[in-house]
Amino acid sequence: MISALNRLVDLVEEHLTEELDVDGLARALGTTEYHLRRMFSSLAGMPLSEYVRRRRMTVAAADVVRGEGDLLGIAVRYGYGSAEAFGRAFRSVHGAGPGEVRRAGGPLRTQPQLRFRLTVEGSIPMDTRLVDRPAFRLAGHAARVPLVHEGVNPHIQEHIAALPQEEHLRLKALGDTEPRGLLQVSDDVDPDAREGTELTYLHGVALGRDTPVPDNLDVIDVRAGTWAVFRTSGPHPRALQTAWAATATEWFPSNPWRLRPGPSIVAVLDRAADFTTATCELWLPVEPG
Repeated sequence: MISALNRLVDLVEEHLTEELDVDGLARALGTTEYHLRRMFSSLAGMPLSEYVRRRRMTVAAADVVRGEGDLLGIAVRYGYGSAEAFGRAFRSVHGAGPGEVRRAGGPLRTQPQLRFRLTVEGSIPMDTRLVDRPAFRLAGHAARVPLVHEGVNPHIQEHIAALPQEEHLRLKALGDTEPRGLLQVSDDVDPDAREGTELTYLHGVALGRDTPVPDNLDVIDVRAGTWAVFRTSGPHPRALQTAWAATATEWFPSNPWRLRPGPSIVAVLDRAADFTTATCELWLPVEPG
């Protein structure tokens, strides 16, 4: 995976002024675009699309400062259909428009070329198991919410709080298969996992394929496959979010598995009354890498 990510970075440099064929590269490297994008954003701390934009504007800035051609010509060279669109992208990276930079020589903010390296860490073993599951369904109450990487997601918190207590009890009694208990489900997540992009959050339970679902519940169908299940314990949600990040930095680079499309599921096994600490299981859909 480290080698694949570095090849992806090289491809960005080779095609800064062209459309990036991430799917073609992923297939050539024996992986998937979905997994490659998710690992890139997790390890780089930014989506691939944001990295490409920053690198393009870094290189384009040299053309702007050197005065090589008019601004529209530079815009077209870097894939923008108008000087206005190029100017917006340029300003978002450098904090000033290309005309200002051409006159004053700055300010400029450089995005260095990334290089991924594997460091020896992993001194704390990750409590993980692999589970093969037939197709099942997730049933509950769904909402579209923005992605939040750190801390409590207030939109999810508001969604759960709006459900009456008796509905939580009804859902819990309805679940009849693994993952057990009330579940926190994230589905339809942006492959780049960009903060603020929308995902489908479902508060519900897992049901066997033949279990009837009440008409007033939302349903996510989950296909058969393998799941990597990570057990976490400690301050909530920090312990869970730390483990989630560690799957990208430690577990996937060290194991012959990759993410496959599908929902990620959190099962809360035990928690303090005020939910400041919890023991959870994080279920991620995987396939052989």
